[in-house]
Amino acid sequence: EVQLVESGGGLVQAGGSLRLSCAASGISIDDHAITWFRQAPGKEREGVSCIRNGDFTYIADSVEGRFTISRDKAKNSVYLQMNSLEPEDTAVYYCALERGGDYCSGYGLQDYWGQGTQVTVSS
Repeated sequence: EVQLVESGGGLVQAGGSLRLSCAASGISIDDHAITWFRQAPGKEREGVSCIRNGDFTYIADSVEGRFTISRDKAKNSVYLQMNSLEPEDTAVYYCALERGGDYCSGYGLQDYWGQGTQVTVSS
């Protein structure tokens, strides 16, 4: 059974940092694309950052320069380092895996999802 488990969310003041983790089991992350999505109340789910084959990374304009994605193949995990957090970053953050690893696709094409972790940034 494939599982993705996010952790690391919480409450932080504006300007602070959090590091989200996505631990995979039942599948190796080596050959697949992993994307972090987020969904704020009343808004659509949006892609934040993705890492795929060759360690190619994608980062959304809204978080570029503040967020960094990385992965540890030995731990079968992907991380999202979030710095200079803003109240607008408040959302539930999800990691998702898309088989194949050659593309960082938009929402809807992923094969597996985690349960999400809440990030709340206070002003």
